[in-house]
Amino acid sequence: MGLEDLRRRIDGIDDAILDLLEERAEVAAAVALEKRATQKATYDPERERRVIERLTARAAGKFPKEAIGSVYRQVMSACLALQEPTRVAYVGPEGAAGHEAARDIFGLSVRYLEVRAPSGVADAVARGDASYGVVPLETASDGAVPQTLDALIERDVHIRAEHVLPASQYLLSRAAVGVPLERIHGPAAALAACRVFLAAHHGGAELREATSPAEAAREAAADPRGAAVGSRLLAELYELRVIAERIQERSDEATRFVVLGREDAPATGRDRTTLVFSLKDTPGALSRALDTFSRESLSLSRIESRPGKMRPFDYVFFVEVGGHRSEATVARALATLSSECPWVKVLGSYPRA
Repeated sequence: MGLEDLRRRIDGIDDAILDLLEERAEVAAAVALEKRATQKATYDPERERRVIERLTARAAGKFPKEAIGSVYRQVMSACLALQEPTRVAYVGPEGAAGHEAARDIFGLSVRYLEVRAPSGVADAVARGDASYGVVPLETASDGAVPQTLDALIERDVHIRAEHVLPASQYLLSRAAVGVPLERIHGPAAALAACRVFLAAHHGGAELREATSPAEAAREAAADPRGAAVGSRLLAELYELRVIAERIQERSDEATRFVVLGREDAPATGRDRTTLVFSLKDTPGALSRALDTFSRESLSLSRIESRPGKMRPFDYVFFVEVGGHRSEATVARALATLSSECPWVKVLGSYPRA
């Protein structure tokens, strides 16, 4: 079979794929009608995870298995946009980790709203200006993000899903292959995280601090002998070539993001519940509160205190427990806790990443 015959065969396959995508879109529209009739949320992260896992397991291996998730995430993103006008708020700036996490979760077909702080994302979701929001909850090296914890306490939103984003840095450029780099642009933190690689491979280049990842990418795009340190998303947004991957010193750094919505996610059997509570000023109050979960044989994966807002040196406690609040054991623990504590707020029950 000659080249032209092979290309005609590919064209036929592409036509068949397009026809199936059109059919999938029709079914997705019908699903949206059913969800609206039963008042179910359109976005279902656990369903998306199961679809990708099933297809990846089913694949024969001729098409790269690692690419299946990326392809189908875009397909599902387009179908989600058909089901409802979806707007997703994220913590900017453009091209930074918050933008990258939102794109990983929701794909290309939704509309994105850049916000400067987690409180702004929560506000956008609570007001209905955004269907969903994506905020950083904690990092592997520094722990919880205080601004996000405060926003969850103060706003009427729920955690619906979580997503762990590895903190990978890339060297991006438009310079011709083999041309020595003279300038490398990047935010101060990004340059510092990659200093060993940059010194070893581009020691003669001047390091230029940028105010944001997007500014660094813009500078690199306009500099024939320059490069930027940033995410793979920036390479896509500014049409830059990836020169080197994962150039940061720490390979274990990551950020855990959560998706905010106006209602809980349904139970999946592999969930966690995040809540916050205050205590009476009595001896042993914290111990009794934690015993509530122990009596129900529930596993606590995290407990953390934060200054409360009611009076100076008053604290509230964030807890993450295995299970969904609709499950009997979790529901009993929450009922007992509510009877013993002045204030309890469930921030969400959602599938584990």
